Amino acid sequence: MSDCGTHAITIIAFVGSVFSPYYAWARERAARQDTTVDPENFCAINVALYTPGKKRWTMTERSRASIERSATHFRVGPSGLEWNGSELIIRIDERSAPIPVAVRGTVRLAAPRWFDWQWPLDPSGRHRWGPLAPASRIAVNFDSPGIQWQGHGYLDSNEGDEPIEARYDEWDWSRATLADGSSAVVYDLRTRDGAEHLIAKRFLPDGGVSDFDPGPRQALARTGWRIGRSIRSEADGPAPRIARTLEDTPFYVRSLAESTVDGQQVLSVHETLNGPRLRSALVRLMLPWRMPRLR
Repeated sequence: MSDCGTHAITIIAFVGSVFSPYYAWARERAARQDTTVDPENFCAINVALYTPGKKRWTMTERSRASIERSATHFRVGPSGLEWNGSELIIRIDERSAPIPVAVRGTVRLAAPRWFDWQWPLDPSGRHRWGPLAPASRIAVNFDSPGIQWQGHGYLDSNEGDEPIEARYDEWDWSRATLADGSSAVVYDLRTRDGAEHLIAKRFLPDGGVSDFDPGPRQALARTGWRIGRSIRSEADGPAPRIARTLEDTPFYVRSLAESTVDGQQVLSVHETLNGPRLRSALVRLMLPWRMPRLR
């Protein structure tokens, strides 16, 4: 998010895209045939630019034939990520869908501290979270659309041994930057068997990591697609509220939410995933309009 609070960007690099209908259909065919599916045949770099009057969204999926991977770089078609030893450089050259508009530019991410550990998101350890640079700085420079800004960023990884919708019914995540520069991250997860899992971590500028009490779960306004969402916020603070909805889809929503963390009124980046919606055959049929696939 930009320092002025006007602009935002989200970039997700997928190997075995968790939201891909093509990957889901391939897994279903493989299950019937008792075979396996190569996740590298379902890769994408998702870009969402949130700029007044210049919103852009792209997520073109590509197969193994269009990717390159090494310890320091990952390329999917014309776009890619590269680690140069001190910062992550992301070069984007995509086109939005269904209306084809160029999305082309560079994002640089640097952090005072990098982390190298994973945290299980469920007792079985089949889903894992790796906070790589939870408190970082980013520089955004795009020529299409023409924007330049700097701000605070966040970099992590998620991986799983099964589809995310196979385990979870509801998935709420939030991240806030606190006054001391630390980053507070909350996973509030509900699985299909009714179990609940809560993770609340605070990442300090000096590299320290601590648990914190994020407060009770509090309801937020439903989305245009009628998805329920909630956020953890301290009970003695003002009721949390949605300040801005960035992305509203049939199964997933990304927002900016006002909440209370460590006694501070903060603007949290908040995401909700609805598992039953993602499992829906109808929703999967809708996705190719926004997620085209190229070889």
